[in-house]
Amino acid sequence: MGVSLVVAVTDGDWFEFLRQSPQLAEVNFWAPSSANFRALAPGELFLFKLHSPRNFIVGGGIYTYSNTLPWSLAWEAFGEANGAPSAEEMRRRIAKYRRADPEDRSAFTIGCRILSQPFFLDESHWIPVPASWSPNIVSFKTYTTDTMEGRDLWNEIMARRLDAIRREEAVPAERYGNPVLVRPRLGQGAFRVMVTDSYERRCAMTSERTLPALEAAHIRPYSDGGEHAPSNGLLLRRDLHALFDGGYMTVTPELKVEVSTRIREEFENGKHYYALHGQSILVPKEAAHRPDRASLDWHNEKRFRP
Repeated sequence: MGVSLVVAVTDGDWFEFLRQSPQLAEVNFWAPSSANFRALAPGELFLFKLHSPRNFIVGGGIYTYSNTLPWSLAWEAFGEANGAPSAEEMRRRIAKYRRADPEDRSAFTIGCRILSQPFFLDESHWIPVPASWSPNIVSFKTYTTDTMEGRDLWNEIMARRLDAIRREEAVPAERYGNPVLVRPRLGQGAFRVMVTDSYERRCAMTSERTLPALEAAHIRPYSDGGEHAPSNGLLLRRDLHALFDGGYMTVTPELKVEVSTRIREEFENGKHYYALHGQSILVPKEAAHRPDRASLDWHNEKRFRP
């Protein structure tokens, strides 16, 4: 079975800005509309080309995840990895593509296509678009390695950026091998977005749905050996996130909220937090995204302050 590749038309400013930062672990290839993107499976190649008349593929990344978000939350999650130097510049570009008033302060909802292991080709390595590419395409076109054209494109990418997208188990030694999926390495932004969706945009402890007030919390912090994985995350209201990180609250391996007595002792307060004590948390429908027991054990033993 073949592997799919998408070639998408990119904003020139987005490309020029990001190729100055080749150390990025992830980027957000956003679209000004909120249309869903289902053309790829995680691990397939998402490539980008410049606007006509520069009909060249100039980079790409490993497709990780897609969803829709208010633009301000996309900025919170990815910052300059959105391809803009500031939130205001990102908002201006979105307004331009939506043909909105530049002063429109609406919470535009945009489509986010999250790419890990992004790469940006030197101009001498730019790849002409396949012969079937039409100048009428304004968004993207999907190719598959089941076809000669798609296989040639895969090999062109391998020849130019083998070092950027190879994993030992993904690319055999002989030439470039059969096309295979590459396991995306999740970054901080992808972690935040995936945890938000895993919990259906509700706080795990309170069911709060005001999205700007919610944050993706690591159960075991990345700096302490935790992973950017949905199973190492909880979606929490901002104040609960702060208390969780500070060890004033935890979630037991039985998925119950436990609140430290130190809130009362240190702050002579906490009535609303103690009301959560002993309650079961919400859990994601997808089993693989539910809180990892080993991570919960770590937080209970190493971070919680009983």
